[in-house]
Amino acid sequence: MSSTSSLPEDRIRAEVQSARLDATSDANWQSFMVRFDTEFPRLQSLFHRIYGPGADGELLQVVLDAAASWQDRPADLKALDASRAMAPDWFQSNRMLGGVCYVDLYAGNLAGMRERIPYFRELGLTYLHLMPLFLAPAANSDGGYAVSSYRDVDPSLGTMDELAELARELREDGIALVVDFIFNHTSDEHDWAKRAVAGDPEYQDFYLIYPDRQVPDAYEQTVREIFPDDHPGSFVQLDDGRWVWATFHSFQWDLNYRNPRVFRAMAGEMLYLANQGVDIIRMDAVAFIWKQLGTSCESLPEAHLLLQAFNAVYRLAAPSLLFKSEAIVHPDEVVQYIDPGECQLSYNPLQMALIWNSLATRDASLLAQALERRHAIPDGTSWVNYVRSHDDIGWTFSDEDAAELGINGHDHRRFLNAFFVNRFPDSFARGVPFQDNPRTGDCRISGTTASLAGLEAAREAAEDDGAAVARILLAHSIILSTGGIPLLYLGDEVGQLNDYSYLGDPARAGDSRWVGRPGYPADRYEARHTATTNAGAIFAGFSRLIEVRKQTPEFAGGQLVAFITNNPHVLGYQRPGLLDGEESTVVVLVNVADTPQDVTAQTLSGLPPMARELISGDSTLLHTGVTLEPHGVRWFRV
Repeated sequence: MSSTSSLPEDRIRAEVQSARLDATSDANWQSFMVRFDTEFPRLQSLFHRIYGPGADGELLQVVLDAAASWQDRPADLKALDASRAMAPDWFQSNRMLGGVCYVDLYAGNLAGMRERIPYFRELGLTYLHLMPLFLAPAANSDGGYAVSSYRDVDPSLGTMDELAELARELREDGIALVVDFIFNHTSDEHDWAKRAVAGDPEYQDFYLIYPDRQVPDAYEQTVREIFPDDHPGSFVQLDDGRWVWATFHSFQWDLNYRNPRVFRAMAGEMLYLANQGVDIIRMDAVAFIWKQLGTSCESLPEAHLLLQAFNAVYRLAAPSLLFKSEAIVHPDEVVQYIDPGECQLSYNPLQMALIWNSLATRDASLLAQALERRHAIPDGTSWVNYVRSHDDIGWTFSDEDAAELGINGHDHRRFLNAFFVNRFPDSFARGVPFQDNPRTGDCRISGTTASLAGLEAAREAAEDDGAAVARILLAHSIILSTGGIPLLYLGDEVGQLNDYSYLGDPARAGDSRWVGRPGYPADRYEARHTATTNAGAIFAGFSRLIEVRKQTPEFAGGQLVAFITNNPHVLGYQRPGLLDGEESTVVVLVNVADTPQDVTAQTLSGLPPMARELISGDSTLLHTGVTLEPHGVRWFRV
């Protein structure tokens, strides 16, 4: 906590005015001061709620840093700020399509990523998320999430100048760049961590370091273990006998956000990345950033205040930047982070989990319930919908929601775990357990979409792979049509399979999540235009769905209305919107079963007698009912 006394706003404003550089034009400076007048009162109020009025000295430095960052911001990024201010809903367009990958696995390095841009144009990407690519320890990187420097790219991938150049080229092709901002912790090799351990007075309070076990023991009465296999509890002991907070891994040390200098330092790192051309920052592990004795130290009110304060800072100096939250918590907590003044984007882990649940059970009831009850979020925000990510799959549905459908949440999770790791009779899935406990049935699931959907099993048995291809397309049809930004794990659009080579790498063998992070599937990409291959069938299906989505303005935004199909195997929902200025609705029907399913004439009686089916382009009679083939998908414009 800073000891500086409260500063009057007029003095702060005068200090900010004095920070103008001679080279800054009147128009550029005026635009900053207009935003200052709008955002500073909010930022100061938030700062006072978090740190008290005595932290105004640090607040002034934060604002001066923002003024300097704005004046350093390249002209083309300032132009982008202005254009997006005129279209603030740009990320809610039906033309948005996201892709995510590891730079080294997908392209070797940043130069290789630039060579992939023509393919990104072919696919239709408008959003590219590069997994952690900053400097991290070679041995203990947690897949890049143990950051040693936010301003240096991993040398094996390239340089920060190359990242900025890639961002510029992507921007010219209409593709927004997304990177991870490891918000809760740094590597123990970060310069801040080294200085803190050495007793540097500037940095010793950047982390939560205690001389003995008294305080750690008190916290651990109420804080859960995240990765007990790495270290029990939430603290690790330093060589000198002290204890440092490490929520996740022993080499990832939690930052001490009770220190306003940590806020200032992290705001500076964020604005630096924004000025390299980053459009969207994924805020990693946001639920854990505030610690309070006697609580779980997860999703506390101060965590939200901090995100709102960071939001105000970037609106000063990089106003087109967006935040994306990553909070794999109870569905009621996920939505707490989604707000125009906090995180405009959020992963949708509930929808992801329930897509897989629907495929395993051949029953869409839980997913239909979630879309009706939990899909709506505030205006000016958007879900990021995905079928799977780089990480494991956890079954994040609400036990209370499941109970309403007669489902015991604990028992059902055990079934899903068994099904997706092929421990259930006739399972089509070939997932790999992560943090497996065979005694309790607890685990999470790793694997690629194709292996989880049955393509690997079909290959093993030398059987027809049509059902697996259909499941892959069905799952992605949902993320493409429910509203939000659909996010593909690149390579899944050609059916890449699990990569078991990680077992031969001592640094990765203990982490089964690497099975779902295969290298660039060159052979499958080469076959993407060959219709007789499963890679070709999957890519053709993807391409058709993506093209239809682009031509369907009803799929913009996030408004979704339930559609009761009266058949538990058929998911239904409506996407109302505008078509050529007129009200229009697309009704979506998805058969998650392995057998044909009917939606009766009576169920469809409230719709017009005929509708155009957008994927096939055919006109369809609705007044006689509709039969969907196994894993069939229909997008009816009514």
